[in-house]
Amino acid sequence: MLGVLLAALLLTPAMAGASAGHATRLDPEAQLKKLTAEASKLNKLYRGQVQTLEDARVKAKKATETAKSLKRALATAQTDVVRFAQTTYMGGPLDSGSLLSFKGDAGAVLDQAAAMSYLASQRATQLIRVKELIAEAKKAEKKATAEITRLQRDIARLKKDRVKIETLLAKYGFQQPSGSGGLTARTVTMRNLVLQSFPMPYGYGCLRPGDPGDHGSGRACDFMLSSGGRVPTPDARARGDRLAQWAITNGRRLGVMYVIWQQKYYDVRTGAGWRMMSDRGGNTANHIDHVHISMF
Repeated sequence: MLGVLLAALLLTPAMAGASAGHATRLDPEAQLKKLTAEASKLNKLYRGQVQTLEDARVKAKKATETAKSLKRALATAQTDVVRFAQTTYMGGPLDSGSLLSFKGDAGAVLDQAAAMSYLASQRATQLIRVKELIAEAKKAEKKATAEITRLQRDIARLKKDRVKIETLLAKYGFQQPSGSGGLTARTVTMRNLVLQSFPMPYGYGCLRPGDPGDHGSGRACDFMLSSGGRVPTPDARARGDRLAQWAITNGRRLGVMYVIWQQKYYDVRTGAGWRMMSDRGGNTANHIDHVHISMF
């Protein structure tokens, strides 16, 4: 019985699939590392983070980490079940015949029977959990593969559109920050026009020294629609909607590169329109409470 159980545990679909997968495709983590490096090169080439690539990268990273975590949990659970099976096997079976023929302490025998019943229940629970983990691990691996494939497609599409995007970049030219504010002239113009047209009772922020993105290079501003990370009121949200649309409508004239608002992004370089952004973990990280505008 022990041999059958061990064989079943060692030949689960998830483990067999993992060994076969290594022979036919790259490890998901290795793939993600390679694609992240490619995406980083494109971000530099296209003068800033391409939101399509960043969103695909975040989703692929989360899916890959989930798959890895579940595989670790599955391996631990399988080890526990094997160890449990070995322990109970060495303890020997206890059947009704043993109970009826026993001449010694009946209480001790009954205690042993109760213990064995408990252990059998524990083993059943462990086996059910292993079965659940196998299903979860397979599902997570499929999702990770799908997200990595999506990132590959986005990278390929942006490489294909390189001439079009470089033409767009050449149209606006490259600006260095100027003046004491550390912002580019284009960003200053955009900021001033926004402040003239939209009330900002919760303030705004542009330059963020040390930031590796557009805030650090003086090419982006965040316009707050609430404080303390709270969800904006209906009126404030409507104002944010108008501001985001204003940035898109005037984007060609002002040199707007992309807009992020309400967990959606609009990137002029990709021309894909509004796209949903993956969950980054909070209202501010998801741009629920502010409109972000980045400039060429």
